[in-house]
Amino acid sequence: MLRLIDARTGQPVDASLTRRGLTCVEAHATALDPTALRVLVVADVLVRALELGGTPVWGLLSGERDLAELRAAGADLGVRPFEDRHDAGAGLGERQVIHVVGEGGVRPDGVCVAVAPARDDAGTPPWDDPTALRLALLSRRRRDPARVDTRALDEARDTLARWRRAVADWARRPSRPVPEEVRGRLRAAWEDDLDVPSVLNVLRDVQSDPDLPDGARFETYAYADRLLGLELTRDLGAPA
Repeated sequence: MLRLIDARTGQPVDASLTRRGLTCVEAHATALDPTALRVLVVADVLVRALELGGTPVWGLLSGERDLAELRAAGADLGVRPFEDRHDAGAGLGERQVIHVVGEGGVRPDGVCVAVAPARDDAGTPPWDDPTALRLALLSRRRRDPARVDTRALDEARDTLARWRRAVADWARRPSRPVPEEVRGRLRAAWEDDLDVPSVLNVLRDVQSDPDLPDGARFETYAYADRLLGLELTRDLGAPA
């Protein structure tokens, strides 16, 4: 069961009322800047984590300005489409609402997931490689400040290139299931307050483990990417 630290109380809470109950994830983005993009990416990963756990999810986006630009930037970053907040209707029955907010910003009634600021040295979001930006935003726990400067983006770009080459190579080997121990570590990480950096660490361990067959490595990365949204299988079928 996914549990989150509620920024309003500092206490852990279940991210869904029941496995069958609807959970609304509302991303609160103030304007088009790196922190708002981090809020969107965290909300998107939260939606994916809930879906992986079998919870029906409804994603909403609210903000005072730049919503069209935020939607476009979110699409580039692999964020699932979120509906407008004012389109949210009643009559959906019992549901949990989780608000994903920037740290220090407004905290609506209900469970609040706080996201620390993200900054880049130039003061404007970099757009040349959205997936590298997504990885850079996910590489630190959401409650820790993130920097998306040239160094962070270059590191993310190198990691993605290395992992995609490896995944494409592993896909040429016979498929093997995700080892249960590895699957358990992945789920334990993201169900612990959405600890995405620990998920990334599991993938690094899988890549370097000499005892894992390549087919199991491939299936592990493909499985984890359902949460991460990093297009790790993008280069399948590319020339070796």
